Amino acid sequence: MPSLWKRITFSVASALCIGSVVLLVVALSTERWVTGRILCKTGVEIVNASNPELDQFIGSIYYGLFQGGKTKRCGLGDRRSKIYIFPKLVRTLNGGLHMMVILFLLVAVGFALVSLSFCIYNARKVPYQSIKGHKGLYLWNFIAALFGALGVLCFLAAVRHHSLTERVANFRENLFVLIVLDDSLDWSFWLGVGSIATHFAVCGVVAMSRIKLPKPEIKKPEEPTVSAVDLLY
Repeated sequence: MPSLWKRITFSVASALCIGSVVLLVVALSTERWVTGRILCKTGVEIVNASNPELDQFIGSIYYGLFQGGKTKRCGLGDRRSKIYIFPKLVRTLNGGLHMMVILFLLVAVGFALVSLSFCIYNARKVPYQSIKGHKGLYLWNFIAALFGALGVLCFLAAVRHHSLTERVANFRENLFVLIVLDDSLDWSFWLGVGSIATHFAVCGVVAMSRIKLPKPEIKKPEEPTVSAVDLLY
């Protein structure tokens, strides 16, 4: 049976693993990986809009790994539309890179669950094999963090070097050309980064579990001493 200190630290590590899984699942399922502003270039050219009038042609866009939305302003009022990455839009993107992002994050979820199971096991039992103990936990968390980082970096490469936002904004736009004024990584992306940091925190907690706390010393009651003088009486 593990000591109380080890049960506490591995319980904390289990909670962190659960947090990592939750962060990745929420990141995968939400639509706020990127947000930005888009300008309707065609509308500006038609009316020959000047700087004070450009605000009337600036809309917004947001999207995640599976879907998103945009608000287009081309002089006809706000026109909102939904964006679905699959099955057609992904063909116009760097589809292999986009699929790698999703695959890497799913693998990270899998190894986070493996790490969770090992944390629970170590909180209940003392492992006889090193791969089931601290070394195994370091390995699984490192692999989970590695695949999470690969997924995040691949998405970042798609946004910065493959004009992902511009391609998403102009999908199925036959009459208007949209220009991306600016785009930024939003909270869904940072949830994925937070999941990576969580695995390093798990490794730190697992390392703390190896600290041996001093055991409280129980003082024995002192035995009464009998002197020679006491024996005379």
